[in-house]
Amino acid sequence: MTEPRADIGLREWLLSDTPQSVAQARCQRFYLAWLAFSANPIAMLGLGIILVLLLMAAAAPLLTGGDGTEQELANRLQPPNLEHWFGTDELGRDIYDRIVWGARITLYIVGLVGIIVVPIGMLVGTVAGYLGGWVDIVLMRVTDIFLAFPRLILALAFVAVLGPGLENAVLAIAITTWSPFARIARAETLTIRNAEHILAARVQGASTARVIL
Repeated sequence: MTEPRADIGLREWLLSDTPQSVAQARCQRFYLAWLAFSANPIAMLGLGIILVLLLMAAAAPLLTGGDGTEQELANRLQPPNLEHWFGTDELGRDIYDRIVWGARITLYIVGLVGIIVVPIGMLVGTVAGYLGGWVDIVLMRVTDIFLAFPRLILALAFVAVLGPGLENAVLAIAITTWSPFARIARAETLTIRNAEHILAARVQGASTARVIL
């Protein structure tokens, strides 16, 4: 990897018009993507919310007085007060504690769904858009089937088949939410599958799987 030269700053190295290595070019792409991302105030607000949720979930034992599962029937349906910041529910459980500890489960589910859904959707959409023909027709009709059903009802149906459990719930959500990503990936693939760099890869002998990857 080419290190930044001592006579130029890191920013100049990242914005150089003539990168000296593949590693420098990759760093430049990440940096330019970050500049575009940070220029969007809504995106930065979303990033801030995610970071707060991550910190809150990580520090849950320090921020709460319990895990939110302890029942105190004598304190049912209490309004917000100094002891229970968000009040209590019908079983006397502290709502604030439940929200903070619940952030861990929520982030766990969202993370797993993202890891599963995005690769599946991108793979299906990219293969359909690049190969075209009957492959495109079959994959897109399957995608349309998943788009046609209400996601919640379809997810509940999969949970009923798979059985209870957090992992099964994650799998059910992932199975029902990959289709929009497939549509987006297919549309992007159709716009670039005949681009010069794709044609150059074919001329150099790259296989179909290599080009899709």
